[in-house]
Amino acid sequence: MKFNQIVILDYTGLQGFALDKLQVLSIKPIRAFNDVPQTDNEKIRRIGEADCLFVSWNTAVSQSVLEHCKNLKYIGMCCSLIDEDSANVDVRYAQKQGIVVKGVRDYGDEGVTEFIVSELIQLLKGLGKHQWKSEPIELSQQKVGIVGMGTTGRMTAKCLQTFGAQIFYYSRNRKPLAEKENMNYLPLDELLTSCDIVSFHLPRHTKVLQTHHFDMLGTNKIIVNTSLGLSFDKDAFKKWMLKSGNYGIFDIVGFGPHFAELSKLDNLIYSNKTSGWTREAKQRLSHKVLDNVHEFLNANKRF
Repeated sequence: MKFNQIVILDYTGLQGFALDKLQVLSIKPIRAFNDVPQTDNEKIRRIGEADCLFVSWNTAVSQSVLEHCKNLKYIGMCCSLIDEDSANVDVRYAQKQGIVVKGVRDYGDEGVTEFIVSELIQLLKGLGKHQWKSEPIELSQQKVGIVGMGTTGRMTAKCLQTFGAQIFYYSRNRKPLAEKENMNYLPLDELLTSCDIVSFHLPRHTKVLQTHHFDMLGTNKIIVNTSLGLSFDKDAFKKWMLKSGNYGIFDIVGFGPHFAELSKLDNLIYSNKTSGWTREAKQRLSHKVLDNVHEFLNANKRF
């Protein structure tokens, strides 16, 4: 079974071997774009008469776009699909129109974990521009709170444990396996008051901290955010960052649309790269995207 026309809407990270295999599944030559379309009209123009679409996390595919793309049967999200609320594709509307939407999970976690541990070590030891305390310290016995105990959160927690850090976590649901590994659950308020380092691993559009939470967190603390966008109120975070001894660690995706404003904060340590976007991550992503599309075609042989 084949699609009539496959379109890759923006830069997805799909590797050459994956593009070759996708071409076999498209009657017409694949139309691939490597930049982010800035308007809905541009998205609609690129999609055209395609019946299969691939898109990264950078581009929103809204109802207004889908309404104009009547031929679509399948959308492959080359990024995580955790739930409808955090997706950059309007999954609910797509499903109503009979469009199958598939995403992937667990492809960039290793790179994110490496970034977090690396930046924490540099900050604690004063190996970069900043040093957290008056003298270099170790991760050993540091109380670290993980907010969002999914794959990345748990991987980060396990890595920090190897350095002797004490791990606490807050999540919508308790994680028995994590608790068996000495990762102790705490309600959010208690985690904020108990931990000196708090790392956020949440779906896009999920905000858990407001002004009163930052008051609980207090001073001489570190916030790490590698979620897709801010996991907390922007203005409350800015006010907190102006207090003595507080630091933030972000990669580029953690800023969401607020890079220009927040990157000016002197005590915010950041990378202008996506920490999980490695060669290995793109390889894993490519295999998972191919698995999804083959599963769809096998289940829809009449297609």
